[in-house]
Amino acid sequence: MTTAKIIIGSNSDISIQSRDDISDAIGKCFGAKGLILTEADLSRDFFDLRSGFAGELLQKFVNYQIRVAIILPDPSIYGGRFAELAYEHLTHPIVRFVDSMESAKTWLDKSG
Repeated sequence: MTTAKIIIGSNSDISIQSRDDISDAIGKCFGAKGLILTEADLSRDFFDLRSGFAGELLQKFVNYQIRVAIILPDPSIYGGRFAELAYEHLTHPIVRFVDSMESAKTWLDKSG
């Protein structure tokens, strides 16, 4: 019996810079406990809620039931609306914004 692993985006060549990258990332995560992304792994458009990029990315991970932890120590630097989005996902079962790599691994281990 194999144990599902946690995928760290930067260690697995997962960078989501365009809408096409979302499907590629999801494909690489099937069978894993989840995916950890950092700010550097995400397009600047992700942080501009008007672009719709964040909504599309989060919805696709939810649809495929692939857990993703996004490390973002201070969401408020991207504005009040973005901070609200991050706050709303503090207890989400699929998508979480966390403040550290340790927090991301702990959550994914517990939920896997």
